[in-house]
Amino acid sequence: MDPTTDNAGSSGSARSSLESLRTEISKAVVGQDPAVTGLVVALLCRGHVLLEGVPGVAKTLLVRALAASLELDTKRVQFTPDLMPSDITGSLIYDARTTEFSFQPGPVFTNLLLADEINRTPPKTQSSLLEAMEERQVTVDGTPRPLPEPFLVAATQNPVEYEGTYPLPEAQLDRFLLKLTVPLPSRQDEINVLTRHAEGFNPRDLRAAGVRPVAGPADLEAARTAVAKTSVSPEITAYVVDICRATRESPSLTLGVSPRGATALLSTARAWAWLTGRDYVIPDDVKALALPTLRHRVQLRPEAEMEGVTADSVINAILAHVPVPR
Repeated sequence: MDPTTDNAGSSGSARSSLESLRTEISKAVVGQDPAVTGLVVALLCRGHVLLEGVPGVAKTLLVRALAASLELDTKRVQFTPDLMPSDITGSLIYDARTTEFSFQPGPVFTNLLLADEINRTPPKTQSSLLEAMEERQVTVDGTPRPLPEPFLVAATQNPVEYEGTYPLPEAQLDRFLLKLTVPLPSRQDEINVLTRHAEGFNPRDLRAAGVRPVAGPADLEAARTAVAKTSVSPEITAYVVDICRATRESPSLTLGVSPRGATALLSTARAWAWLTGRDYVIPDDVKALALPTLRHRVQLRPEAEMEGVTADSVINAILAHVPVPR
């Protein structure tokens, strides 16, 4: 068998499996296709996702449906004001029988960690995830302990103006590959939600809703290998750099996108190109992922914020002005 053909077949099969995630998740979640796509892109890029929306728009259900559609271990942590770092990472427990301390792993030792309402816990506990997200390990009592592979943090948060929330520090926001906004549903989508519930849908029983695993670690690894082979021209690389440099010069921003953010945009654009069936990146791929990849990496000036300017509007204006490579 020609190995080139074999690799292409493997790549196509992996793409098909990941695309079918949308169908499975739609059995539980109505609409929200952009958020579903963002979660798949994050899996391909070994990144983490921040989901923001008002309470009751199915943020938690979306992540649970993703976990149910993948053959991956998953755990959920409800972030509260009294949550301690050791409640997430684990701690040393004294065993009276052996008179020794043994490590009790926390819920972070999983493939998909759902950090529910992450901005309801103080910064000290929020920061306990930093090492896990960046280094994919947890250090307890000086001993580094690797996390399972794959590992993804899907964190939900309420908008920061809600009472009892702690804004995530810039250093932690930068560790999230994507920030996805989960909007209120359209009128028709809301009618569909209520119709499902009237027909007996139980969001706590996804198996009864027909959600089944349709992809697993092997599909994910094959897909990541294919994404890594997606070609990027020098013109596209320069386009990504120009967009990110423009954020640093924007009069509406006090903080622009760092080189890490530029790297993230290139990675997500490659993943999107592969998902859409191409083995090369075009400018539209960069534009498609610019908002979710960059919106949380910039900081508005207070006067701009008071005038109603948003991070999304600044980035959209930059995309409209930065020359697109031909």
